[in-house]
Amino acid sequence: MQESKEGGLQAPLRHTLDWNSPEFYDEQKIDEELRRVFDICHGCRRCFNLCDSFPRLFDLVDESPSGELDTVESKDFGPVVEACTLCDMCFMTKCPYVPPHEFDLDFPHLMLRYRAAKRKQGETDFVAGQLAEMDRNGALARPLAPLVNWGSATGNKLTRPVMEKIAGIDARAELPKFSGRTFVMSANSAPPQLNTSAPAYGRKAVLYATCFVNYNNPDTGMAARAVLAKNGVETEVVYPACCGMPFLEQGNLERVASQAEKVSAALIPWIDKGYDIITLTASCGLMLKFEWPLILPGNEDIARLSRATYDIDQYVLQIAKTEGLAEGLKPLPGGASLHLACHARAQNMGPKGAELLRLIPEIKLDVIERCSGHGGTFGVMKETHETARKVGRTTAATARSQGNAFVVSECPLAAKHILQIMEDAAGESKIPERAHHPIELIAQAYGLTT
Repeated sequence: MQESKEGGLQAPLRHTLDWNSPEFYDEQKIDEELRRVFDICHGCRRCFNLCDSFPRLFDLVDESPSGELDTVESKDFGPVVEACTLCDMCFMTKCPYVPPHEFDLDFPHLMLRYRAAKRKQGETDFVAGQLAEMDRNGALARPLAPLVNWGSATGNKLTRPVMEKIAGIDARAELPKFSGRTFVMSANSAPPQLNTSAPAYGRKAVLYATCFVNYNNPDTGMAARAVLAKNGVETEVVYPACCGMPFLEQGNLERVASQAEKVSAALIPWIDKGYDIITLTASCGLMLKFEWPLILPGNEDIARLSRATYDIDQYVLQIAKTEGLAEGLKPLPGGASLHLACHARAQNMGPKGAELLRLIPEIKLDVIERCSGHGGTFGVMKETHETARKVGRTTAATARSQGNAFVVSECPLAAKHILQIMEDAAGESKIPERAHHPIELIAQAYGLTT
């Protein structure tokens, strides 16, 4: 038996999710596990400043008659679960009691189990469920993109108050804009010129477009494809469906499994043809690499896909460290504030966004290792938007104080959220007009985009 040491150097281990078992949804067993885990957290409190789940939990305990968990009622646990955005930072970076420690504590996946059980009992959020239908929403919005973007703009005093009252979407929350042309459409109509003299010439990769890049920000995908072509990498753009992260946030594990099976079935043939798989957003990379294998542990296609998947920053860095990058990177004036996205950090691959941007000559780079507070639908719903802003204020204030020309994150929703908080508190300070993904700055440094 391996010895467990508190605060040791062993890598965190995650158990598969036994979500097909009735015991997984057993209310009494979940309550027992909540109390076991919450009591450990109460005695430690190392995560007090990560997100709002832990302050809510500690306040419940401190304000109880005994000052201990035994006098906290189980019905009061809901707000603690609500505040968890499944960012995984407590599990990956803070908690000394994660497996293989004998306490065997996995706070985010316990919150996921609680949500899945509530869903089984019929407790669902209709609006959040509709927002999670990324492919349907994207397909419907694309032909009407200018009208949809007008209606969703925060400055629209006609539509946003109505959306808040009827749908519970906070009128202050910046919503993603839709593109009239998807990334798949743009990629098919304008394939980049392959640099056959690049050191990495001969590599082949599939860009899994991801729902956000495909429907909302094709520029990230086009930048990634241009950078890879500059470095001799032949690419194909494939988008069978959303990875299911929006469903995971709601505990809808059946839909996550369905999405995983659909996407993996489309990508496995490309692996058989010698292609690497690249994801363009951090959350999707986390799903393909880590969450899917825990939800479908017996699926060999899922396991193969996990082993073949790279984050875009990770992949370009691998080229830089093995074959070497193509020449031509130029300095970008003004400096960059890089937010290390939680779902990139949870991939346990190191700060690849920072490593990638440091390849740009003479760059002034400031790295921020704090949560943005967004958390998907958590950042836009009326009930949780203010909490999302509270969690993200320190990150935004740090970025604002750095005064750089670029705000960057591997998570597009996190970057948008940070920028909005910066705008609200900027006063006369000048802040960037838009946020970027790290690969977009690499494309600019190569002179491939503006």
